[in-house]
Amino acid sequence: MLLFHPMDFLIFIAFGLSLWAQFRVKGTFNRFADVPASSGLTGAEAARRMLDENGLTNVPVEHIPGTLTDHYDPISRVVRLSDPVYMGNSISAISVACHEVGHAVQHKVSYPMLVARHRIFPVVNLVSGVAPLMLLAGFILQAANLILLGILFFSAAVAFQLITLPVEFNASSRAKTMMVKMGFIRNNEESGVNKVLGAAALTYVAAALISVLELVKYVMIFTNTREE
Repeated sequence: MLLFHPMDFLIFIAFGLSLWAQFRVKGTFNRFADVPASSGLTGAEAARRMLDENGLTNVPVEHIPGTLTDHYDPISRVVRLSDPVYMGNSISAISVACHEVGHAVQHKVSYPMLVARHRIFPVVNLVSGVAPLMLLAGFILQAANLILLGILFFSAAVAFQLITLPVEFNASSRAKTMMVKMGFIRNNEESGVNKVLGAAALTYVAAALISVLELVKYVMIFTNTREE
């Protein structure tokens, strides 16, 4: 029962989609990293201007080593940009930089889905590592209560990933709007921005899909076990 389940085929397909999405992110980023933005701004400069425009003059823009390690830290309230984004003046650089600023803006205005993600994070951080162990032990010992508790814990992690989707899409939407409004890009550059941010969003979609399918699988196994 634990070795194979009909849902495993769908999970395998979703996993393949996830791998493809990761390759696409890197490929799309690298492609548009060679296309200079007409504004000539670096990612760091674009991020700084967008932060200031939104009244976030107290939020610093810091450099962080690596590639595609960019993120907004809601605890320290810092936008951290990777090597090619911080110093680059490409379509990829300013797209990613402004996307991260989008999260800072969400934080400022208390965007509901971001608030929900922040509130659920401590719970997810606590139970996500325990859930697989509970499920495994529950199925091995045929302990229904343990399986059910594992499913509930795993559901919290799935909810976190589902909440992440609107957070990421909204951050990209804010970024694109501000990039156009502030003249960071021209009309003929919007397509490149959409491709860079769209590829990144696909990774979150794939991850959420895998988690949802795994949750459905566990629920189906639990249901079948109860009926036996």
